[in-house]
Amino acid sequence: MNEYVLEIKNLNKSYGKKQALTDVNLNLERGRIVGLLGPNGSGKTTMIKLINGLLTPNSGSITVDGNKIGKESRIAVSYLPDKTYLPDWIKVNDIIKMFSDFYENFDPAKAMDMLSKLNINGNERLKTLSKGTKEKVQLILVMSRNAKLYLLDEPIGGVDPAARDYILNTIITTYNPDASVVISTHLISDIERVLDEAIFINNGHIVLHDTVDNIREKEGKSVDGYFREVFKC
Repeated sequence: MNEYVLEIKNLNKSYGKKQALTDVNLNLERGRIVGLLGPNGSGKTTMIKLINGLLTPNSGSITVDGNKIGKESRIAVSYLPDKTYLPDWIKVNDIIKMFSDFYENFDPAKAMDMLSKLNINGNERLKTLSKGTKEKVQLILVMSRNAKLYLLDEPIGGVDPAARDYILNTIITTYNPDASVVISTHLISDIERVLDEAIFINNGHIVLHDTVDNIREKEGKSVDGYFREVFKC
């Protein structure tokens, strides 16, 4: 088994003349929860889409679970986009069946158990659910895959504090020890308690990658406090 679940080397991505990521190098060990932290437009979503194979880099390489981006890496990655992508008319149970058919590593029993604990009726259509409940359903779908790398793009944006707590607790308790979770967000104070490591990204450059404990010890403040200092929030 490869030591790193994710390896990025000399990664560059531009949109026309706009450079989105510049010479990014990154190694992530297994069994870690990592915050990908930066202001809006810093390159977080671009990096996640590159790892997920939704974008193609201009140069550099990415390997996930020892595989270059392609069919094998996509099996290893479970991705939660920052926008709702499921059709409103579909029933929750039908989504579970759809994911079971589409992903070999999807565990429908795990998904149904999480739905039951949240008292979400599988016969409900998405359009009848609140925004927070829709977010929970999407997270359940993502975390019910036995993946090696979970990429969560703004998983707690736009939901109430109680829903945030549930989402974070679900993330902590449902990923396996050989996997890692990357949470992209600007709501750092809400997720700091679950993080093992933090990556600061700004203008397409990684400006910091360290353990949360090291950051607190070196800087004498919380990760959120240090982030605000670095980015002058």
